[in-house]
Amino acid sequence: MLTLSHLTLVHWLSPAFPTGAFAYSHGLEAEIASGVVHDAASLETWLGNILRFGAGWQDAVLLAQALEGECDALDDLARALQPCAERLRESLEQGAALTRCVAGMTGHHLPARLLPVSVGAAAAELGLPKRDVIALYLQGFAGNLVTIGIRHVPLGQTEGQAVLARLLPSIHTLAEHAASATLDDIGTCTLAGDLAALRHETMDVRIFRT
Repeated sequence: MLTLSHLTLVHWLSPAFPTGAFAYSHGLEAEIASGVVHDAASLETWLGNILRFGAGWQDAVLLAQALEGECDALDDLARALQPCAERLRESLEQGAALTRCVAGMTGHHLPARLLPVSVGAAAAELGLPKRDVIALYLQGFAGNLVTIGIRHVPLGQTEGQAVLARLLPSIHTLAEHAASATLDDIGTCTLAGDLAALRHETMDVRIFRT
């Protein structure tokens, strides 16, 4: 059942919320520049792998745990799991921006933490099922990267949105699994994506911060 808490969370995770998500490509800019991502199919493959085997799954488990508390220790772990300086900055800056804006609206002040931990700490007050919070978080993450693909591959709007639509079942499944996962279930296997983030740090011309 749709509740006011759902609408609040959708608001926090929407493109209009001032986390600056549009400024971060998660290494996708480097993949587009090198030709690895060049059409809808390659974007879908790349993003699907990031969701299932990379930061998508990792963030989903961290978020699930943050909804239960112990956020300081989780934030330390989240920082240690970042593969490079750019990815650390991406998550930290977005998490700090979300925390700052939520505090300005609600008066609920929380420490600045990495994004999945910040979302979990803030969303804990909403009392939503874990799977709902995780699914909306992953949809927002994927939606931002699809938007980057639409503009810079480039893809047509319909073609790009079709990529996101085809990923929604995976997002739903990931949210279900992450809701019952433990920290022992965290693990990533997206070396190519991590190397893309490292290459992005040394690109001569960059549009995005990461």
